[in-house]
Amino acid sequence: MTTELEPQERTRLWFELGLVAALSLGQSAAYAIVRLADIATRGPISEAQAKLNTSLSSRPGFDLVYQLLDIAFTLVPVALALYLLTRDRDPRRLRARLGAEGQRARDLGHGLLIFLVIGIGTLGVYASGRALGITAEVQPANLGDHWWTIPVLILSAAKNGILEEVIIFGFGAQRLRQLGYGPWTIIISLAVFRASYHLYQGIGPFIGNLAMGIIFGWYFLRKGRLMPLVWAHFAIDAVGFLAPGVLALVDLA
Repeated sequence: MTTELEPQERTRLWFELGLVAALSLGQSAAYAIVRLADIATRGPISEAQAKLNTSLSSRPGFDLVYQLLDIAFTLVPVALALYLLTRDRDPRRLRARLGAEGQRARDLGHGLLIFLVIGIGTLGVYASGRALGITAEVQPANLGDHWWTIPVLILSAAKNGILEEVIIFGFGAQRLRQLGYGPWTIIISLAVFRASYHLYQGIGPFIGNLAMGIIFGWYFLRKGRLMPLVWAHFAIDAVGFLAPGVLALVDLA
């Protein structure tokens, strides 16, 4: 627990949380909830499709420009969150506070171990969800065959890892701790938040991301390291985007 905050300071922290969320993952959560209601009232969720990394133009050159602009502007809320953190009255450097300073090799190693655990679990949850009819068919790569497709998919995976982990733990967990909430309240609330913006994929991914969020939250609050989670998230998405046949095999199994 933290020291008692002045009402004005508490209001400021909540406002910053709401502002950053509304500009990023909170907006995604709102759309995901509406999307789930839409597909659930059309027919079985299992017959719906959740398409990721879709083409934004029929002209390859412009599609590339649109993809890069989308990645760049999606990361703007991360810059805002980091800027707001720099205004805190904390003598420690921001990178040290976030657990992003030094230990690069160890962070990468821990990230890959987390990736292996979460990756296997994700496939299991997806397969179970498809079998139970509560998960849409996820199509992770829909950019067509261009020279820039693989680099853009890698950049998109990196964008997701940076956006989600910085917003959720680098910013969200920090603010909730300042507001005086305990570890498990932070872990569960942020895990539910993470799961909510995956609802457009169905109930199965909600459950899977809830479990992922609990594991990630436990690790972050125990170790105080953000970068392993960024690496793990990047690896999960990169494999999913570059090897979409893995999910297709799960559907056929």
